[in-house]
Amino acid sequence: MGSGWVLNFSDRSMWEFFGDDLGIDISNPKYNYASNSKANRMRRFWQVENDNLVGKSIITLIGYIEGQLLIGNFSAEDFPNTLISKGREIGNKLLGVAPEAPISENEFIEKDYGSISAASLGLDAEVTSVITHRIEEIGKCFKAGASLSIVFLCGSVLEGILLGVASKNTRIFNQSSQSPRNKEGKVLQLYDWKLEAFINVAHELGLLDEDVKKFSHVLRNFRNYIHPYQQMASKFKPDENTAAICWQVLKAAIVQLSRKLGTATN
Repeated sequence: MGSGWVLNFSDRSMWEFFGDDLGIDISNPKYNYASNSKANRMRRFWQVENDNLVGKSIITLIGYIEGQLLIGNFSAEDFPNTLISKGREIGNKLLGVAPEAPISENEFIEKDYGSISAASLGLDAEVTSVITHRIEEIGKCFKAGASLSIVFLCGSVLEGILLGVASKNTRIFNQSSQSPRNKEGKVLQLYDWKLEAFINVAHELGLLDEDVKKFSHVLRNFRNYIHPYQQMASKFKPDENTAAICWQVLKAAIVQLSRKLGTATN
């Protein structure tokens, strides 16, 4: 933060980021502070909110930074690994989450998950059919060099899979401390959850490992660029490497969910 800025957010994109990803109205008067710049509103938010919400915001911002680094909008000189690790450490401490060893982009990409099958997830036949078709579509996009389409398809398939898994394991998903709630503290209906919540809850339940959680949030941020003006403002131009990361996230999620679902009961 400097000179009133927060990262590369405009007023609108910052409002949308907090609203879409965290369910927070950052324009709320309770966050008014000094000049009311984006940086000052961020400072006030950190001052007045509880540890859990502040920790969640830091972890979400770290995920956004990592995504911007991957597409070249941020420099590694400005956001070295030591700084990112420290930010994640602070966020996890506020959330009461034990730190885990970080994994690099290259280490994640190089993991071999073999072939994947939507059928291995044990979802409803109709949902499985749709997911299988989309996975086949992703393969066609790779052949056509349609990197942007791969990003969007991977994001939509991941969200569909996690909704399907949550629907079959409603009780344990609703009991998670990461489950999104309304103002009265009641857990939202699954169809009102956002991808961020599905990822966090699946990780808390042990269905997704830390590396997949981390890069799933990167994919989630990329998927948000489905809006042309948001893509234009962020200068998002996915290439083959971006597409490969998103595809690896989806493959890893399917493999881990398939392997671990036996321990989840409704």
